[in-house]
Amino acid sequence: MKNTLFPDALELLKNLITTPSFSREEEGTAAHIEDFFRNKHIPIQRLKNNIWAFNKHFDPALPTVLLNSHHDTVKPNPSWTLSPFEPLIQEGKLFGLGSNDAGGCLVSLMATFCHYYEKQDLKYNLLLAATAEEEISGTNGLELILPQLPDLEFAIVGEPTQMNMAIAEKGLMVIDCVAHGRSGHAAREEGDNAILKAIRDIEWITSYRFPEVSPFLGPIKMSVTIIQAGTQHNVVPDTCTFTIDVRTTEKYGNEQVLDVLKQNLISEVKPRSVRLKPSSIPLQHPIVQAGLQFNLSTYGSPTTSDQALLNIPSLKMGPGDSARSHTANEFIYLEEIEKGIDLYIRLLEKVII
Repeated sequence: MKNTLFPDALELLKNLITTPSFSREEEGTAAHIEDFFRNKHIPIQRLKNNIWAFNKHFDPALPTVLLNSHHDTVKPNPSWTLSPFEPLIQEGKLFGLGSNDAGGCLVSLMATFCHYYEKQDLKYNLLLAATAEEEISGTNGLELILPQLPDLEFAIVGEPTQMNMAIAEKGLMVIDCVAHGRSGHAAREEGDNAILKAIRDIEWITSYRFPEVSPFLGPIKMSVTIIQAGTQHNVVPDTCTFTIDVRTTEKYGNEQVLDVLKQNLISEVKPRSVRLKPSSIPLQHPIVQAGLQFNLSTYGSPTTSDQALLNIPSLKMGPGDSARSHTANEFIYLEEIEKGIDLYIRLLEKVII
């Protein structure tokens, strides 16, 4: 089977590219993934646009490793000069929307799963999950199926990392704030200007430093990205709204960071969600140690993935380059996919056999 892993993965990736799969609209790519497994006589389960499968000799008494990546994409930006839905191979590159983020990772993990599917006497079960809505951090993706899955020991999350090991990932909170004042006429000493209250809070946000700094992710980063106040030039505004983008690390839980903000801001503080948590995996973990034996580098990732939804150790790694994600004329090198499959197989071999 190993000789067909790359050609089969490449053919699937081409099919995925030809099928638009914007977040919440992944029915077509889910069908391709179903067909891929059924053609290999691998039973699957499906919930909405999420598909998962277990190795043939699944043993409930063994720990389970999750192999996960997503098949939704962002919408193509206006700078594309190629057709985003026509897979084009040129100079060793496969062009197409989702080829790099995260189609190459997904098909490589699926090929790895197929390699191990029929093997017996493994020390771990394998569970492959191709999930939806990752690009919008939606609730009908990985999060939806987690209650349906058995207990998980650890996960490999496929995202383009040049097959380096992202052993930590920042979490994300988007927080809406409202500074309250009192309206009045701008020409008289009336009112309580909400903008000034917001400025006081924004200055604190800009200057505050959380004491604990992550060795891989650095400090927690808070950025005010949206602000709005006032309706007329001669009226002192009674409200000023602003939004904070907060990138958290494993040193503080999202709820802890939120408490610090509430204690120090005079504005009303309301998070849109606290579910996208920071994540990490110990350097001593067997899968990380296996990667170190292959001289893979480790780093902390500033971007957020479905790792944020997992409460288990998880390693983010995959073929492709994060710098190409969401860019015009997105591509992945064919060699990256082939090497990705081989390296995934060799890494897991050191852990699960």
